[in-house]
Amino acid sequence: MLKIVIDTVAFDAAFEETRSPVSCAAFRRAMPFESRVVHVRWSGEGIWIPLGGTPLGDRDFAVGYEDATAYPAPGQILLYPKGRSETEILIAYGCVHFASKAGTLAGNHFATITSNLDRLREIGVATLWEGAKPIRFEA
Repeated sequence: MLKIVIDTVAFDAAFEETRSPVSCAAFRRAMPFESRVVHVRWSGEGIWIPLGGTPLGDRDFAVGYEDATAYPAPGQILLYPKGRSETEILIAYGCVHFASKAGTLAGNHFATITSNLDRLREIGVATLWEGAKPIRFEA
C-alpha cells in the first residue's frame, strides 16, 4: 500500500509489483518521496514531477522500460526512466497522451491511485490554474 498526499488531499494507491517490479523497487528506495507537481505541458490532463535538469532536482531511478504506456488511465502513475526527455513522474487525472517536445513518450506504469479519483481531477485542474502543489509519497 502507498499513501500519496497532494496539497492537503490524501490518496491511497497500490504498487504494480507484478508488471513493474524494478520500477516499484527503485521508487520504494526513494521513499518517503517529496516534491512538487506541476501541470503537464504537452500531454493533456495530467500532473507531473520533473526530476532531471530542473530546479526540482536531478534524480535518475536507473531503471529501463517495463509495462510502459503513453496512454495512462486516470489514477495511473508513470515513471519515465529518461531517454529522449528528462526523468519524470506523471499522474493522469483525465485523458493523457504522454508526450514532450521530443514527441510521444512511454512511462512505466508502477502505481495506481485507488481512492478519491474525483478529488484527483480537482487537484489537477487546480494545478493548471493555480500552479505547483506539494506532493508526498509514503508507505
